Amino acid sequence: MSEENNSNNANNEGLLIVSEAACKSVIDRPSAFTAVENVFAAMSRGDAYNFPVIREAIGYADALYGFKSGFDRAGKSLGLKSGGYWPGNAAKGLTNHQSTIFLFNPDNGKLRALVGGNYLTAVRTAAASSVSIAHLARKDSKVLGMVGAGHQSTFQLRAALEQRDFKKIVAWNKDADRLSSLQEIAEELGVPFEAVEREQLCAEADVIITITSAFEPLLMKEWIKPGTHIACMGTDTKGKQEVDAALIASATVFTDEIAQSITIGEAQHAIKSGAIKESDITTLGDVINGEHPGRRSDDEITIFDGTGVGLQDLAIASVAAKLAVEKGEAQHISL
Repeated sequence: MSEENNSNNANNEGLLIVSEAACKSVIDRPSAFTAVENVFAAMSRGDAYNFPVIREAIGYADALYGFKSGFDRAGKSLGLKSGGYWPGNAAKGLTNHQSTIFLFNPDNGKLRALVGGNYLTAVRTAAASSVSIAHLARKDSKVLGMVGAGHQSTFQLRAALEQRDFKKIVAWNKDADRLSSLQEIAEELGVPFEAVEREQLCAEADVIITITSAFEPLLMKEWIKPGTHIACMGTDTKGKQEVDAALIASATVFTDEIAQSITIGEAQHAIKSGAIKESDITTLGDVINGEHPGRRSDDEITIFDGTGVGLQDLAIASVAAKLAVEKGEAQHISL
C-alpha cells in the first residue's frame, strides 16, 4: 500500500492516536537518525521550514512551556509539538520534559494524528547530535566526553557510541552520583568509563556532548584541545548557556537552524557580544547536502549548536504514525 493511500485511509478512519508505548515499539535509533538527517537536508534545500518558536516561563511550577511548528513540503509533514520542561517532575516519578505532537493533513488542514512526544523528543535530540558526530567529528575519535547526566543523556550516549569507535567515556555532572546511569550503559556495552572534572574531560575527549539546563558556561575555551567536536544540545531558551562564548568564537560553528541558534541557541551569547556574526554559522544540512565541506582539518574545533527544531519532531512523529498503522499499534477515534 502506498504512503498516500495509508494517509488517506488513516484520515477516513478518524484521528490516529500513537501512544508513548507504540512510539517506543516502532522507532529505533537508526530510523530516528535517518529522519533527522533527511529533515536537516530538506531544510537546507528550502524544502522545509520552521515557524517561529514560542517558549515561555509560565510562572507556575517553575515550568517552561511552548510550541514548535513547521512544514516539510518534501515529507508532507505539517504540525506542531506542544510541551515543555517541568523541573519538579523527576521527584514525582515523571519525565521532566513533557510533550505531545500534533500532525495535520497538509491537503485539507484536518488533524491527522496525536503522537506521544516524550520518547520521540529524546531519540530525535540524540539523533541530531549523532548526525553531527557522523558528519563533523574526526574519524579517529577515541574518547567521548559527556557533560550532564539527566534523562536525555542516556539517549545521547547510546546514539553517539554508534558513530565512532570510541574506546573510553569520560563524564561530568554537577551531582556526580547521577553519573551511574551513564556508567551502567558503558559497562553494558563494554566501554571503559571514568567520572572526571570538566577540565580533564576536555583534555581527553575527542567528542563532547553537553546536555544540561545550565545558564552559565560549563566548558571554557582554554580547556578544549585541537580537533575536538562539541555537540551543544542543552541550550534551547534565551539565557541558557553551556560553553564559553569565546569558545564559540574560536570554533567553526554549525547548527540545525540559524534563526534559532542566534536567538535561543548556544550561539546567542557570542552573537550578542559581537564575537561572531550570523554569517559565521553554517547549517548542518549544508554539510549533508555537500554544500559545505564540514571539518577542514584534524586540528579544527567544530561545534554543533543543537537548538531542537520542530521539523525534527514532525519528521519522526510522521514515521512513527506510519509504522504504528502498518503494525497495528495505532488507535483511531472520531472527533
